[in-house]
Amino acid sequence: MATSQIQFKSDGFSINAFLARPDTAAVDSPAVVILHEWWGLNDHVKDIARRFAAEGFVAMVPDLYARQAGRVTTDAAEAAKLMSTLQSQTVLRDVNTAVQALRAQPGVRPPAIGIVGFGMGGTHALTQACHNSDLKTAIAFYGKVPLPESIRYFLCPIQYHWGAKDDWITKAEVDGFREALAKFGKPGEIQVYPNAGQAFFNDTRADKYSPEDAKAAWQATLRCLRRYLK
Repeated sequence: MATSQIQFKSDGFSINAFLARPDTAAVDSPAVVILHEWWGLNDHVKDIARRFAAEGFVAMVPDLYARQAGRVTTDAAEAAKLMSTLQSQTVLRDVNTAVQALRAQPGVRPPAIGIVGFGMGGTHALTQACHNSDLKTAIAFYGKVPLPESIRYFLCPIQYHWGAKDDWITKAEVDGFREALAKFGKPGEIQVYPNAGQAFFNDTRADKYSPEDAKAAWQATLRCLRRYLK
């Protein structure tokens, strides 16, 4: 595969992004935007992009903290502060622009674009599902679920991954999410992992990582992307 750092403009700001593609000569490839956790655009999320590239996807990770000097941290207090300063409308515009930048990449098949987010990024991936008609599917790992009434505006099928031991997202929220999907007739699936908690997919965090659950979630994610990004 080939990897590179790219830039695009959003509201006049330069937004950095990490790009991984399966083959520099590949054409007509499906593509995915990946939204990082509150830690920033770190090596872990770059590795996830490489995993997608190994499966045949052109993968881009935009830096959601680009307007904050592209900060990356391993300190939870600093990460919480960085996340709290993000404005949802700004992120929405930056990710919309990231989708367009990904569409313009050589070898990308424009209709076949999905979005995958983790933690904070999962929250924003679900927001994108309500606003971006270019996306064919949105996959969220343990992000905050939207308010039930906003789910009526989903524009694409979703897949949601939640560990039942999560101390950030409650069972009541997930149950409400499931009920709202049914109420508004929106296509989606919720994958529940009884023995996992927040960040169970992050293999750099020994206290959170759940290998078997992460493997199952990865396979479900690939199935979803291959179904909707034909």
